[in-house]
Amino acid sequence: MAATTADLAVDLGTSRTRVVGKGAQPMLLDVPTVVATASRGRKQEVVAVGEDARKMIGRTPEGTRVLRPVRGGVVADFEATEQLLRALLKQVGGRSLRKPRLLVCIPYGTTEVERRAVADSAKAAGAGSVLLAVSPIAAALGADLPVQDPVASMIVDLGGGRTHTAVTSLGGLVVARSAQVAGDDLDEAIGAWLEANRGLQIGERTCETLKTRVGTLIPELHHDLQMRVRGRDLSTGRPAELEVTSDDVAAAIGDTALRIRQLVLDTLAATPPELAADIVDRGMILCGGTSDLRGLDARLRDDTALPVLRAEDPVTCVARGAARLLADTTLLERVATTA
Repeated sequence: MAATTADLAVDLGTSRTRVVGKGAQPMLLDVPTVVATASRGRKQEVVAVGEDARKMIGRTPEGTRVLRPVRGGVVADFEATEQLLRALLKQVGGRSLRKPRLLVCIPYGTTEVERRAVADSAKAAGAGSVLLAVSPIAAALGADLPVQDPVASMIVDLGGGRTHTAVTSLGGLVVARSAQVAGDDLDEAIGAWLEANRGLQIGERTCETLKTRVGTLIPELHHDLQMRVRGRDLSTGRPAELEVTSDDVAAAIGDTALRIRQLVLDTLAATPPELAADIVDRGMILCGGTSDLRGLDARLRDDTALPVLRAEDPVTCVARGAARLLADTTLLERVATTA
């Protein structure tokens, strides 16, 4: 088969990485941003990526490591990020894919060093050229907001490692905020609360499952939610289990969720009056994996007195928006940069 080039959009997230082709194509890959390596002499070799690597968290033998190479939306482990991207590009196109052009979404407010780390990782993984675009613009496009119109649109992108809030108009960001508080922080808060209040230590994956199955900011509306979890009793060191309720999880995540809510309020406070008037009518759109937290939309409505809606297919908004951006040459030239 002859070698081919391609334009690919990459949402390199803390929790998951998504790859999609230019335009409105189906998602090519959607995998956990996780890499597993094992010692082979003096070298560490990749033994699994994505879902296979995620299943190994907390279960590895000596000499094997499970790495999450992206933290807070930025590259924390250059080599592991390169290995992940190399494996994903191979899955997408095999040997027939030759030096694709990648558009990689990055957090708003990243430093030059952080942007360079993303671009260098992608090039080392086999990309021919790398463009960078901030996630809020891609998220707004993926949520079908009229980004290029002379009207305000507000997007709140709640990921695994970072939350973005932004107001767009005329193809750009008018106001944007970014903070390293998101889904992973909610998971950590659940684990810390159970250790402090129930004396039970549970694993990272169990914390995430609790958030998904039992998590709520309004426990009085979800009082029937509960889940039995297993972990280690901190007083005895023995395996133990207990029932965790929606009240427990709400108590655990309340303070962390409040930081997310405050970020939204800070963004609104910085929005120019004319655009604020648009938002009164149009409200805000939530996207990202953490946007499905029960009660979050209701709390934001109470905080802001504005309409709050979830995007269609909220977890893929950034990736789909980046794919659309690749297909819009004019807008791409305006908003994309090189490292």
